[in-house]
Amino acid sequence: MEDIEREVVELADDLIHFINESPTSYHAGDTIKHMLSERGFVELSESDSWSLEPGKGYFVVRDSSAVVAFRVGNKPVAEAGFNIIGAHTDSPSLKLKVDSEQAVNGCVKVGVEVYGGPILNTWLDRSLGIAGKVMVSDEDGKYVGKLVNICDPVATIPNLAIHLNRDVNKGFELNRQEHLPAILGCVGEDEDDILKGLVAEQFDVEIDQIGEMDLFLYDYNGGEFIGIDELMISSGRIDNLAMCHSIAVSLCESDESDTTAVGVFFDHEEIGSQTPQGADSSFVKHLLERIVYVLGGDKEDFFRAIANSFMISADGAHAIHPNFSSKHDKLHAPEINEGPVIKMSAMQRYTTTAESANYFASLCESINVPYQKMINRSDMPSGSTIGPMCAAALGVKSVDVGNPMWAMHSIRETAGVYDHYYMTEVLKKFYSE
Repeated sequence: MEDIEREVVELADDLIHFINESPTSYHAGDTIKHMLSERGFVELSESDSWSLEPGKGYFVVRDSSAVVAFRVGNKPVAEAGFNIIGAHTDSPSLKLKVDSEQAVNGCVKVGVEVYGGPILNTWLDRSLGIAGKVMVSDEDGKYVGKLVNICDPVATIPNLAIHLNRDVNKGFELNRQEHLPAILGCVGEDEDDILKGLVAEQFDVEIDQIGEMDLFLYDYNGGEFIGIDELMISSGRIDNLAMCHSIAVSLCESDESDTTAVGVFFDHEEIGSQTPQGADSSFVKHLLERIVYVLGGDKEDFFRAIANSFMISADGAHAIHPNFSSKHDKLHAPEINEGPVIKMSAMQRYTTTAESANYFASLCESINVPYQKMINRSDMPSGSTIGPMCAAALGVKSVDVGNPMWAMHSIRETAGVYDHYYMTEVLKKFYSE
């Protein structure tokens, strides 16, 4: 028992490290890439000719933030199919507006755009870092995209004092244009290009070598274990980096099997997925076709492979909230640290069917992992995931699952230590099928 508990805590600690190393989807893609490379997976370029071998692992990166990894099965893919697990690398956040620095009342502030659907007031009065992807020119003037993480508390979005907003505790709607610009500091009005200056320092280059920038704010304070028994994790971006970590670990640690195992890490789920890196694209379909063709198959073999495939869409699930229990259907309300959640929706906002739910439940039961079910209140619409659009595009059987969590889309979310272990064990089992 002690060995199991040690393994549970070590995996959760590794998750916290993974999230801390991934302040943006760009960094998440890079962290996943390094995890795979360290386990012997070989990076492939979409523009190169491929050669694949049974039992070997490979991965493709698109625009730094989306990754598809796979291990070729030992049987022909037309017969054994694909075992696919998908998640997304992005989380709701605040993106810095380009060229928006202003000196106002002795401070310098920078405008933001809202990315996805964050709980905005949780971003106030925090120590915020800045990270993203920037274009940096070399000595020949050629620009190269590079990841940057200004891992210091360089920004904050201060609240207005209650003395100046007496009704704030009755509910106050933040204006995204007026109330959310981030304060970078008390800097003289003659200062300019502060952001580019911060970025230039990271690469030890001149400011004029910094081109366009995709920069995001993030909570500078990293993840941590919380609770009197430390069996919960408090961190930003648990949705959906926890599932990304679980998939990556499962793919790296699972045994070879007859079936080709695929891990998909999309970007842009939080803003609709309609990008080349998103689930509502041709990325995965074309890649799976390519695997079939490179291994000597044809179009009919691809169709056969899809018919013999199964997909797990893995994303966060809503745990019942002790202070807001009326927001849940009490008969389908998951609890933290009670196991993975099978997510169901009559409107097919989740892809789960009786058949796919039964299959996932059987995976859990086969390794003595508890599982739960989530159905929203009938008067409350559910969210959705990458599952429906990806399953529809591929025509593959699918189930939507996730781990229970509180405060989804807050700057800091809460999830269970044991749940992460349970989910990872089930995904390993799926990949070994």
